[in-house]
Parts: sequence; structure tokens; C-alpha cells
Amino acid sequence: MKIKDILASGKPAVSFEVFPPRKDAPFEPVRLAVERLARQKPSFMSVTYGASGSAQANTVEIASLVQACGVPALAHLTCINASRDSLADEVRFLRRAGVENILCLRGDEPEGAPSAGCFPHAIDLVKALRPSGFCLGGACYPECHPECAHLADDIRHLREKVDAGLDFVTTQMFFDNNVFYRYLSKLRDGGITVPVIAGIMPVANARQISRICRLSGTYLPSRFKAIVDRFGENQRAMLDAGVAYATEQIIDLFANGVNAVHVYTMNRPEVAERIMSNLSGMLAR
Repeated sequence: MKIKDILASGKPAVSFEVFPPRKDAPFEPVRLAVERLARQKPSFMSVTYGASGSAQANTVEIASLVQACGVPALAHLTCINASRDSLADEVRFLRRAGVENILCLRGDEPEGAPSAGCFPHAIDLVKALRPSGFCLGGACYPECHPECAHLADDIRHLREKVDAGLDFVTTQMFFDNNVFYRYLSKLRDGGITVPVIAGIMPVANARQISRICRLSGTYLPSRFKAIVDRFGENQRAMLDAGVAYATEQIIDLFANGVNAVHVYTMNRPEVAERIMSNLSGMLAR
């Protein structure tokens, strides 16, 4: 099923994200995590795109597994080093696996050398895939893309991608819903009318949040900082607090008319299970 049709229903939607095993890591734990996550009946599950080699192949394999579990899969696809032939191969593999949805991403710039690919920006990937019939999604950044100096410019670039053929966008994680609401208002004022899925990260340990902030510069409200300071060194307590904080964010989003939420599960089914249990009455599944 195409994600744009799921979002068009107007019903509250919760999706999960999973990632392939690192190179040389066993596949079985990821398979078990996918099957357990699928039992929560998410609206869809996205599968991130590995940085190299076997991880890329695993993206298709995991997406196929998600589909076999009865959940629509959203396969991430990066283009920074892609050739036209390699992109055609990826599309063929995904179509063969029954995947109907692709998240179009540029990917990280290669270290020490410019990209040799045919698609330097995500918009080039969107344009290449638009005739393929896939439902296409993109990423967006409520606190501005780390490589863009001004939010207005970032929103203008996003508008160009939407005009090129995106059906929906999913946000980077945020921990203050007011940041998202202000951003959503700016998107609508900028003429971006496609569905915007809110990205929520349940934080289960202090090291995780430190890494997140270092990579993305995400704003942490004082209330959230206090939670991490108080419970960050106690794994069980931080899990409880992280799930509660994420649940409150999602409830507030639903209450304010934001019906689509994407949970960055970090391949931890127990986190998703607890959140879905907290939301069971609202989701009525």
C-alpha cells in the first residue's frame, strides 16, 4: 500500500524505523526485531539505507521482510554515489520485493573526494524516480538542515523537491513540539501542502542523546535536559522517562491535529510496544 493513501485517510498513523545490521554483524537480531515490531501493526515501517556493501543489500531484504509481515515498507534510497545503472538495479530489486514506497535522500558526502554519482542532490533522485510509479517521500528539518545556513533557504529547497514529485515528507527528530508547530506553519506559508510526518525519538540513554545533539544540533528543552540529567545514568529509569516523554509528545501532536508520527525505534521493539500500549485508545486497533 502506498503511504500517501494511508495518510489521506485522516486517521492517526504511527510508523516505525528500522536499520540494517552493520557490516559483518548478524542479520538474525534485526529479523527478530522487525517481526516483533510488525506485531504492533504500525501504519508502515521504514528501512534505512546502509552506508556500504552488504548493508545496502540488507535494505531490500529487510523491506521484503516487512512486506511479508503484512506491513507496508518504506525503503530509504540514497543517491550521492549512484549511477543510472545502479539506481535502475535498486528500483528493480525493490519492485520485485513488492515495495511501493521510497524515501529519497542524498546521503552523506564521501570523505576526501567529491561524489562520482549522477545524482548530486535528492531532488535529482526525485526527478529520476517520479515516472516510476513509486510513492516518494523526503526528509525535512524543523531546525534547519545542518548544511544550510538559513531556514528560509532550506524550506525553499524543500519546496523544489516537493514540486519535483514528493508525496510526503518526514521530519528529523525534535524534542519540543513548539519547534515543529512553528516549522509546519512556515512550510504551509511557503506553499508546501503535502503531508508532514512528525519524527519522534524515544531516548533510552544519555549517550544516545549526546550523539544526537552532536550530529544534528537538535534543541533540547530544559524539561527534557532535567530528565536526562536526573535519570541518564540509570538505564531502566531513563527508558521509563524516555518512553513517557515521547508518548506525551505524540499525544500533544494528535491533540493538535497532527495525525502522522514516525517513531525512530533504534531497532528496540520494547520501546515501540510500550508507546503503542500508551496510545492504544487513540489508535483504536
